[in-house]
Amino acid sequence: MGRTSDAREKIIDAARSLIELRGYSALGVAEICKAAGVPKGSFYYFFESKEVLALAVIDEHWAGQRRDWTRILTGDAEPMQRLRRLFEETAAGQLAGQQSCGTVSGCLFGNLTLELSNQTEAIRTRLQEIFDAQVEMVDSVIAEALDREEVTVADTREAARSVVAQLEGQVLFAKLYNNTHRLGPLWSNCLALLGARPPREATAGI
Repeated sequence: MGRTSDAREKIIDAARSLIELRGYSALGVAEICKAAGVPKGSFYYFFESKEVLALAVIDEHWAGQRRDWTRILTGDAEPMQRLRRLFEETAAGQLAGQQSCGTVSGCLFGNLTLELSNQTEAIRTRLQEIFDAQVEMVDSVIAEALDREEVTVADTREAARSVVAQLEGQVLFAKLYNNTHRLGPLWSNCLALLGARPPREATAGI
């Protein structure tokens, strides 16, 4: 029984790595199974189709990312510090990926949006739900910052949508140019977008 459960996770992990490296459309079931080290029959035991597998990969990836975003965006730190941490950890994650495999992998959700959103309604809908959830999480932080008069925005939800779009777009550029330095200006641009002031540095002796 343990081996059966392990086979499903191996297939999902292999598919996610291959999708990040090469995209979804060019992959075949046989290649995924070979990378996972499982027989082809195991694939169809767990997944009716490659699309169903893609949805499982998306859900698995989002479960991990949502935990990270929740950890980063909640807590006792001031709202803008939490938001900045999201940008810093996003850049750090892309750099770690580049150091591991030699290329910037980008965002799995962004990559699949570009590749599949016009091909499969189920995947498009799932990705919409994920990006909406990201916007909601950022919205709550911006609303806190607005209450503290640290930002000047007319609509926190639209501001959050712009922040997520900026983050996603810069990660896309980093992938395109295979250069994580493209992520460097992210935070200062976010501050400008929100009409925020940079946090004041503590003054020595005060």
